[in-house]
Amino acid sequence: MKHTQIISQNQTVSVEKLGLLANIFSEFKIGSMLNAAGITKTKGAGPLAIFTIVFNLAFTGKNFFQGVVRDKSTRIGKDAVYNFLNSPTYNWRRFTLLLAVKIHLLIRSLLDAPAEEEVLIFDDSLYSRDRSKKVELLSKVFDHNSKKYLKGFRLLTLGWSDGNSFLGLDFAILSSANQKNRYNGITKTLDKRTCGYRRRQEAMTKSTDLLEPMVKRAFSAGIRAKYLLMDSWFSAPSIISALRKHVDIICMLKDHPNWRYEYKGHKLRLRDLYSKISKKRGKAKVKASVVIKMPDGKNARIIFVPGDKKRGWLALLCTDIALAGEEIIRLYGKRWDIEVFFKMCKQHLKLVKEIQIRDFDGLIGHTSMVFARYNILSWFQRQQVDHRSFGDLFRTCNNELENLKFIDALQRIIQMARAMIQKTGTMSKKVVQAIMDAVMGAAIIFFGFSSDKSNLISEH
Repeated sequence: MKHTQIISQNQTVSVEKLGLLANIFSEFKIGSMLNAAGITKTKGAGPLAIFTIVFNLAFTGKNFFQGVVRDKSTRIGKDAVYNFLNSPTYNWRRFTLLLAVKIHLLIRSLLDAPAEEEVLIFDDSLYSRDRSKKVELLSKVFDHNSKKYLKGFRLLTLGWSDGNSFLGLDFAILSSANQKNRYNGITKTLDKRTCGYRRRQEAMTKSTDLLEPMVKRAFSAGIRAKYLLMDSWFSAPSIISALRKHVDIICMLKDHPNWRYEYKGHKLRLRDLYSKISKKRGKAKVKASVVIKMPDGKNARIIFVPGDKKRGWLALLCTDIALAGEEIIRLYGKRWDIEVFFKMCKQHLKLVKEIQIRDFDGLIGHTSMVFARYNILSWFQRQQVDHRSFGDLFRTCNNELENLKFIDALQRIIQMARAMIQKTGTMSKKVVQAIMDAVMGAAIIFFGFSSDKSNLISEH
């Protein structure tokens, strides 16, 4: 097979090692997407050349220092890469969404299932920078797993899933809305019209205020989904009321003392609602189901399922009251696809440790690069499990992709995670985290990396 080259300003960057990725870059017109997002020519190398070099780092087992600073064969200096990532005018959000929509349309062309199988998923994850001191907008963030405050950010993410493939659509890197919790402030003087300025303002906004704009952007771009899945952190009645204008909601509920649901004329807290309704005996998958009225006057269904050793139950809310209880549980199970996404981005796609950036624009640019890596790998993974997507090009190129084992591992990880979760049913986030750790441990063994060659696997 004849490999392509990326040429910019008399600089030639070989992408021979990219294998299939070189064809994907050409097929998806990555250069045009970068241009559409305002990511245009900079000093030195062109944007597509720099994007290719940085994108490929995760698949060569090299960090930024090894793959750019020391590797003179790239013929691109570190300053060019930093200028590329740190530009406040580049609209990385638009690029991420353009690429995700392209892959989403390809996956949709393979679907026989109805639109009800397509869902949006919201969640956030710790973006740890615990050893940093001078990172722009660095803040004190509470980690729900370790129950400690750490230095870093929250990565609020909107994703799409059909139960087989997951795509990262949009994200926000969140500092703290409370100035007292921020170690550093804004270090750049920026035009208020730039993406960099808006991203910094967004970072100091409450995460709940960003959910509805993210959903609206996704639907406006052409993403299709029947339901939006959320954890209990986003299940406030006011949030549900705002989001259900655009899509039906399925979310876990928490027993907040100020959140009330109207049932038979009484406004009840969640635990009081559970005590007043009739329950099924035995080992029923759904212990109880009831239609309630939300504070905005609209109806929703709440189901109670076994779980939580202290209370003996967990509660799920669905704004589609026609949906059966067991179907609500099944659809909500797709939310764990985003947990696999976070784990893969941190451990294998080098979300945090590939490059040490202090500039907030650089954090946005690099995170967008990691999202692009995962989304393209999701498309490769889908091709492995859906024979209808096999074409002559992919049959020819499959053996040329150096990182094929990585893609196989991604497929196995997702399949293993889904199978394990389906067997156990609804569970707490802590239990799911333990399952993901076990699955990733098995993936490490599958890769067969020795301790001195495990550059692709980093602990976070």
